[in-house]
Amino acid sequence: MGAPPTYYDGLNVKELNDIRKAAIQDPVMANLIYSVGDEIGEAYVHVNVALNSYTSVEWPVSAKQKAKLERIRGAMLVRAAKESAIKTDEERRQLIEDLFNQVVRTTENGFVGRIRKSYTIPVAAEDLDLYRYYIHRDINGYGPINTIMRDPHIEDVHVIGTENIHIIHKAYQYGLESNVRFSNDHQLNSFLVALSERIGRPVTPTRPIVDGAMPDGSRINIVYSEDISRKGSSFTIRKFAAEPISCIQLVKWGTMSPKLAAYIWLCLENKMNMIFSGETASGKTTSLNAILSLIDHRNKIFSAEDTPEVQPPHDTWQRLVSRESGPKEYQVTMFDLLRSALRSRPDYLIIGEIRGEEGRVAFQAMQTGIPVLSTFHAANATKFIQRFTGDPINVPLTFIDNVNVLLFQSAVQVEGKILRRVTSVDEFVGFSQEEGGVLTKNVFKWDPATDTHLFRGFQNSYILEEKVAAEHGLRDKRKIYDELERREAIIKKMADNDITDHREVNDTLIRYFQGGVENLPFFI
Repeated sequence: MGAPPTYYDGLNVKELNDIRKAAIQDPVMANLIYSVGDEIGEAYVHVNVALNSYTSVEWPVSAKQKAKLERIRGAMLVRAAKESAIKTDEERRQLIEDLFNQVVRTTENGFVGRIRKSYTIPVAAEDLDLYRYYIHRDINGYGPINTIMRDPHIEDVHVIGTENIHIIHKAYQYGLESNVRFSNDHQLNSFLVALSERIGRPVTPTRPIVDGAMPDGSRINIVYSEDISRKGSSFTIRKFAAEPISCIQLVKWGTMSPKLAAYIWLCLENKMNMIFSGETASGKTTSLNAILSLIDHRNKIFSAEDTPEVQPPHDTWQRLVSRESGPKEYQVTMFDLLRSALRSRPDYLIIGEIRGEEGRVAFQAMQTGIPVLSTFHAANATKFIQRFTGDPINVPLTFIDNVNVLLFQSAVQVEGKILRRVTSVDEFVGFSQEEGGVLTKNVFKWDPATDTHLFRGFQNSYILEEKVAAEHGLRDKRKIYDELERREAIIKKMADNDITDHREVNDTLIRYFQGGVENLPFFI
């Protein structure tokens, strides 16, 4: 159906963006094959949007070969019991390779092979790489889902029992059905038990729901056993790019406008408290990560999270992660992490997500002058205030204006495609007893008809005029809009010059922080 697939030896960001545009214009033409090989071995992916399919292409395995693979695994397990403990991934890979070589012999080994026949498993020479690939895939990799996990262009992975796995691909922004599945409930449950132990948050019948971070940094939620997941154990993986998406890339994608990015830049520079709010999978964490490059790289950053996701590019960055498993006396909560962070007096405090009582500590940080950046689940300013002032956070309503800027982000439909957009930016002006609540101003609004961000804060922004202008020492506070336009021009120039790679964006901004506009690699 449609054009024949296009082959890519890997797939870079530019090619991915080209495919994204082509898919919007004509989904039938979005048909590609690319490699996702790694140290375990070569594998390929075939994506065909017209067929709504995502096909993992690995070595084909016959029933006879599957049986022999189980014999090899069993023999290796017996020998592994006699080995000393391993400490690193490299040691594990080497041990698996050594054990594999000990238990397998090729049928072309001649006299040596016959001597070892009594305690080794014969394998045809042409099948040796096949067996080695699957052994390493299942022990060092992610088993049946290894190809999906090695694909850097996957956003979400959805597994419900033994049904075919569904994924969300970055180029297409909606679900594709894969040919990957677990063969039976036993294989699925064994996989989840082993994986949860590997990430340090073991799942059990008495603790069937687990959240954690996988070795590659992806977030996983596991729902174990048929008692509470009627179609069988299930799990969802939210994958994160090895390199964060840059703020300039978000501008080019339309998630935020150049002026909005410039506004955020000024707010961050002047240590405003900012929170990205919105529904699940709206891109809040991606945007939070992206804007961190706009903070002067000479600052000291502390981050506190349940699951490590934020990736500031700063040299002085202390990452704190909670520990919820184990006996109560060994547990370290988000509340504990934030109290510890405050004692270190960071220049910026990043909280991956505010959900509970740690919100009170976040407000304590704001009140002491430490700027806080975070994400939160709320659809609008009213809901935000209700959730922050209610259980379990319980911040007094009179303190809520310690949050300076609230950015709302959503997954929206644009020309039939699901895209991420910052839909609104509100400023907290203050608490008014006379008005009976918190006063806010809307400074940016996304227009769905034109897919553009309208700046409603020109000569009307409380944060820019009353906070940022004062920090800049401007007698005429309206002059701050000239600075906003200058920052916007820098953002536009970076986008026009296709400076979108995370590292290249950081390098460019470091030049600005060190020497100003004159030190940039282009003219404004």
